[in-house]
Amino acid sequence: MYSTSWCGYCKRLQSQLAEMGVTFDDINIEEVEGTAEIVEKVNGGNRTVPTLVFSDGEAMTNPSAKQVVEKLASLGL
Repeated sequence: MYSTSWCGYCKRLQSQLAEMGVTFDDINIEEVEGTAEIVEKVNGGNRTVPTLVFSDGEAMTNPSAKQVVEKLASLGL
């Protein structure tokens, strides 16, 4: 999950996923060089977080926890 420390939507999604037992890597785009560019690329030039990029290359921006779980299930994870 690409996020920032001040993003309320990020914190909510992180909390919901943790409650559901979903593990994920959290990457702060303000601290990890080059990651803001990844977010911009998948979001048409916008730095919108939370952005999740899955193993099949698909990205979701500000998804619900349910959408993330469904996507992970479709990947067999």
